Amino acid sequence: MAKTNPGRFFEDYTVGELIHHAVPRTVSGGERALYHALYPARHALYSSDEFARSCGLPESPIDDLAAFHLVFGKTVPDISLNAVANLGYAQGRWRMPVYPGDTLRASSEVIGVKQNSNGKTGVVWVRTQGHNQRDEVVLEYVRWVMVRKRDIGNPAPEPVVPELAEAVAPGDLAIPDGLDFTGYDFTLAGEPHRWGDYAVGERIDHVDGVTVEEAEHMLATRLWQNTAKVHFDATVRADGNRLIYGGHVISLARALSFNGLANAQMIVALNGGAHANPCLAGRTVRAWSEVLDKAETPAPGVGAIRLRLVATSEGAPFQLRDEAGKYLPEVLLDLDYWALMPV
Repeated sequence: MAKTNPGRFFEDYTVGELIHHAVPRTVSGGERALYHALYPARHALYSSDEFARSCGLPESPIDDLAAFHLVFGKTVPDISLNAVANLGYAQGRWRMPVYPGDTLRASSEVIGVKQNSNGKTGVVWVRTQGHNQRDEVVLEYVRWVMVRKRDIGNPAPEPVVPELAEAVAPGDLAIPDGLDFTGYDFTLAGEPHRWGDYAVGERIDHVDGVTVEEAEHMLATRLWQNTAKVHFDATVRADGNRLIYGGHVISLARALSFNGLANAQMIVALNGGAHANPCLAGRTVRAWSEVLDKAETPAPGVGAIRLRLVATSEGAPFQLRDEAGKYLPEVLLDLDYWALMPV
């Protein structure tokens, strides 16, 4: 009997199946240090315990995207080990902050399957939840991934394509208990711009760029225990290149957005996202944002801002699609999220 795990293929997924992922992970302060070493991340709430306490939190949480990567990584051996590409996200919500000392685990429900016309691959939709040691849901999201078939001759399952909301409604945003921005220190945060200074439709060029290096990408995938073959094994892809983990690009773009959005402190929802084109080592990632919406929240001094974050590898900012509506080849990421900001 074989004892190794070749990973699941498209035929192995059944709608309604609940998958409990292996290897829970206890978070430490080292998680933050490594995250900030990998990315130029410097939002104050995630950098300083004292700043976090001045905003009503008990201490500085782990960066929201670090928590996302940690939960995501748990799912890879069961969901995307044999993936061709991770295609998109929807209905993501950060339900509560993750602090050093928390232990996270993950589970996923298969909510959709659809074979591609080539018969070689299919798309699988899953709803993933990350739980802490108290069995509280700290974050949840839907993602869909293209997975290889084990045998092209195997029959295709009946297609089930889930209906997904375009965006998380402002009333469904989870505001961390105690969060209070009425005493927010804009000097320490790094910029004076508050919620009222941003207008729907406004676009921001984040100016800076970061060149992706193979070593940093590999360190990131190992940190999050992301074992997808396309990230580790250069022989998997025909071009001999390892594909940069899409979450690596998300974190780079989010960190670059500090210049112009330093006070968009906490990501609380992921409305949608697409890895528009593959990213390879050696490319320089740049980012721009567009304000899509704004909403008030019941928390004192806290407003919600909905942002489109676009990562590109070249070209001028604010260019997204061609005349046919297809993503331009230099666009790496198109992400739609809600963040919390002082009013």
